Amino acid sequence: GQMAPSAIQYEGKTSQAGPRTLYDKIWADHLVHEADGSSLIYIDRHLVHEVTSPQAFEGLRSGGRQVRRTDCTLATVDHNIPTSTRKNFKDTKSFIEEADSRTQVMTLEDNVKAFGLTFFGMDSDKQGIVHVIGPEQ
Repeated sequence: GQMAPSAIQYEGKTSQAGPRTLYDKIWADHLVHEADGSSLIYIDRHLVHEVTSPQAFEGLRSGGRQVRRTDCTLATVDHNIPTSTRKNFKDTKSFIEEADSRTQVMTLEDNVKAFGLTFFGMDSDKQGIVHVIGPEQ
């Protein structure tokens, strides 16, 4: 019989021969450059939450940079917010009792305003777990 090709071309990119997984297809669609075992990929949705974003925003400020694609960036709070009812919610400062949690949430609120990002805060019906609302919203 005839041997299968070692690689196939699709949309100008090379892939291993044979069936591709969903992961392989998504990776290939976002691959910009590959060399020396490293890959540069295009990320088309940026999800931001209150825990690790202060460092990222500080890096932007210290470098004099803005968020490049505000239209692709979505921020929400989910790690440091109470699960209690929000029927009496007025603002973060009065609602979150734990000081460190309150600081992280308020810092994100300030950063999304400063950088002009879409924000699903505690007063939004779209607020939720960052890794769930990204695909859903």
